[in-house]
Amino acid sequence: MDLMLAKTIVLAASAIGAGCGMIAGIGPGIGQGYAAGKAVESVARQPEAKGDIISTMVLGQAISESTGIYSLVIALILLYANPFVGMLG
Repeated sequence: MDLMLAKTIVLAASAIGAGCGMIAGIGPGIGQGYAAGKAVESVARQPEAKGDIISTMVLGQAISESTGIYSLVIALILLYANPFVGMLG
C-alpha cells in the first residue's frame, strides 16, 4: 500500500476516533446536571444536612468530570500528537 494512502487512512481514522471520543463528554454533562438537581432537592427537603449533601455532590462531580477530561485528552492526542503516524515508517 502506498505510504501516503496509509497515512491518510490513519489520519482519517484518528479524526473519526477523536470525534467518537468527544461523545463521551455528553455523559458527564448530563450526569452532573442530574446530580446537582437531586442535591438541590435533597437540601430543600433536609436543610440541616446541607454540608454533607453538598460535599458528597462535589466529590461525585469531580469523579464524573474526570471521564470527560480523559476523553478530551485522548482526542487531542489523536488529532495533534498522533502516535500511529510514526508507526507507518
